[in-house]
Order: sequence, then structure tokens, then C-alpha cells
Amino acid sequence: MTAHPTTRPSEALTSEALTGKVVIVTGAGSGIGRATARAFSRAGAHVLGVGRRAAALDETAAGHTGMVTLSADLRSPGAPQQVVDAATDRWGALDVLVNNAGATAMMALADTTADGIDELLSLNVVAPSLLASAALPHLLRSKGSIVNVSSTYGHRPLPGAAHYAASKAAVEQLTRSWALELAADGVRVNAVAPGPTESEALTAAGLPDAAVAQIKRDEAARIPLGRRGEPEEVATWIVRLADPATTWLTGQVLAVDGGLQLT
Repeated sequence: MTAHPTTRPSEALTSEALTGKVVIVTGAGSGIGRATARAFSRAGAHVLGVGRRAAALDETAAGHTGMVTLSADLRSPGAPQQVVDAATDRWGALDVLVNNAGATAMMALADTTADGIDELLSLNVVAPSLLASAALPHLLRSKGSIVNVSSTYGHRPLPGAAHYAASKAAVEQLTRSWALELAADGVRVNAVAPGPTESEALTAAGLPDAAVAQIKRDEAARIPLGRRGEPEEVATWIVRLADPATTWLTGQVLAVDGGLQLT
């Protein structure tokens, strides 16, 4: 009989080097962000989970004594510094920033508006940039790590949602550029590019239930491994990229997509 491992994937891949480290995870109220915040907490880190919905954040943190939460809209003036201060005031340091918060928006070219573009870029590009900038003095002291969350559509076309794809392409270029900029200071910057993953993103984009179900079926049919991903499967690699034991990896965008990039 084949024995099955009892450890979670993130536990199996994570060294004890994360114990006591201070981690900020944005978009922690659901999906990949929730799974990531919990994975870091299980690894022994102090976690600040950030999101806009207080009740959802409370659910994320339930049962995780090493995690605290902060309800904040990262697009608000001063919010990035508020988030960083909340972590450093509480724990005295910052070792890892996970830029996961983002929005999906369907916006065909014929329906494109300046407000629509501004809203999308402000959350997907501007907010993580300002948060990384606010975190940088602390990351320089700790020789810490930034992990950005892109998407398979950061390097694949997405008809009907070109500006979402463009925003994720920007995240991938920020990752590579920051990695080169900060390498001499010992700060590593990497990204994961998840394929279609179970989350609330499609519903949050305003799509009706029937459309969401059809999109999920279509996506699963295109993925070589035959299914959409689970948030925990992506969180495993976010934690691994941030682990201080991962000493010689920077500037990489890791596709966690069931083989979709191969098609």
C-alpha cells in the first residue's frame, strides 16, 4: 500500500527559516491571499493579512494565533505606509511582502473608459508599487523578499480584458526590474503567475453565475492537467519563493498553471 504524506504542500517545502519572520500578505480575505496568509502562519511566521473586507479577514485568521489582520483599501492615500507601519510597529521588522491584492475586469476595447483603466491599474500596478516602496527600508535591513502575484495572462493575450492582461504584464516587468535594482542590497524579488485558480475573482468582476460556470469549464478544458488550480497549490510556491533558504533565486516569474503556458 502506498503511503500518502500527511503534511501540507507548503509545510513540506518550507524550512524552519521562516519561523519568527514578519510577512505582509495583501488580498488576504479570500482565494490565493487567504491560502498564502495561512501557509505562512503554519510555517511559524508573524503574518499581517490585509484586505478590504474585515469579516473575510477574520475568517482567514481564525485559528491562526500568529496572524493579525488590517482592513484597508490600498488605493487610499497613505494606505501603503499604514500597512507597513502596522506590521513593523507590532513586530519590529518586515521580512516578506506578498503583493497579491488585485482585481479582474472584463473590458472590451469598444467599452474602454479612462475611469475603467485608472481603477484597474490603481489596484493592480500602482498600489503594489507604493506598498513595495513603503516596505523597502525595512526589507533592506532584513535582506528580505518581495513576491508579486501576476497571472497566466501576464504573458498570454486575453481578448475582452486586455487592460487586465496588461496590468499583469506590468507586474512581471516590475518584478524583473526591481530584482535587478535591489540585487546588490540582498533583497530578492520574484513572482508567481497562477493559471485559472478557484477564487472569487470572476464573480467579483461582475459576471453572472452562468457565465462564470462556462468560463471555468472552458478554462479547465484548456489546461493540460485537466483542471483549475486550488489556492493552496499557488500558496505553496509563494511561501517557497519567500523562504530565506531560497538564497539564489531572484527576478523569476514562476508559472503555476497546470501546464497552460505550454499550450
